[in-house]
Amino acid sequence: MFRKAFKYRLKKMSIATNTNDRSSKTINNNSSIFDKRNSKENAIFIEALKKSFNSLKVLDSIDLVVEKGTVLALVGPNGAGKTTIVNILSTLLLPDGGKASINGYDVVKESFMVRRLIGLTGQYAALDEDLTGKENLFMMGRLYHLTYPYIKKRTNELLQLFDLKEASKRAVKTYSGGMRRRLDLAVSLIASPPVVFLDEPTVGLDPPNRLIMWDTVKKLVTEGTTIFLTTQNMDEAEHLADKIIVIDKGKIIAEGTAEYLKQLIGSERLEITIAHKSDFQKAIMMVERGEEKYKDNMYSDFENRTISIVVNDNEERVQKLKRVLNIMEESGIDVENILFRTPTLDDVFLALTGHTS
Repeated sequence: MFRKAFKYRLKKMSIATNTNDRSSKTINNNSSIFDKRNSKENAIFIEALKKSFNSLKVLDSIDLVVEKGTVLALVGPNGAGKTTIVNILSTLLLPDGGKASINGYDVVKESFMVRRLIGLTGQYAALDEDLTGKENLFMMGRLYHLTYPYIKKRTNELLQLFDLKEASKRAVKTYSGGMRRRLDLAVSLIASPPVVFLDEPTVGLDPPNRLIMWDTVKKLVTEGTTIFLTTQNMDEAEHLADKIIVIDKGKIIAEGTAEYLKQLIGSERLEITIAHKSDFQKAIMMVERGEEKYKDNMYSDFENRTISIVVNDNEERVQKLKRVLNIMEESGIDVENILFRTPTLDDVFLALTGHTS
């Protein structure tokens, strides 16, 4: 009694048995375009990956490597290509060009083997709402052709891990949003895959459920699991990721640790908040006009009515503060707050993509 949602899960996660599957034939260890030695260090390897939908170029020669037992956070604005990369790596979508492998297996030529190695939690929970939480886990275990004793043991472990033991015999349609997201991740882990894709897993979750998900991800990594995470939550990326990649318009524009990325946009920032009774757009224009060199290092946040400017040392700190305050006074613009602060990943995201996270 597969429901629509479960058919989607089957499409995403089941181990194909169709003899027409493009990779269901016996695997020849020499047939892959990749040298299997790459898999000793790297769980995920991508080279010159390309994808277009009609005339829209979604991925433009993407290169990236994810080491085993680490967390990679792929961040970028909506439409940047994050989910497209996940869909290609999880064998749901064929690339137009380039190479990609999971633990050394080509995602196109050896997709049958790739599906044995991965778990996937998409942006929307793929669960059968009429089944209980426990039945959803058992169903996925059977789709993986796991033995009954293993499924029983693993189901109990996952229900305990995700704090779903008490709700395990209730229909999923009675679950809260946070419980459904936790169960969705649990289902993707039923076969203990070495590589897990999490496509914006905490969207819509309240802080307590978000922290539960973060703790679970960290626990998986300590057990050797590789996590490929897409997110627009910069706190999440900084909290979980060993490496962060920023993607925009189908291209990687920056990568590195959180601290490295922060250094790209300066060591400190002068941030002023414009009072609501003043014209925020005019404030931006006057600062840009007053000092042309500010332009490339100035970022504005319309929602919070802040203007942020890079400062590189104590002398420049004082000079810029004086200059900006003089500009505001001469322009009749009221300043509500002034502070100096170190840059955040939100600043990095805004500076590199022109979008707020």
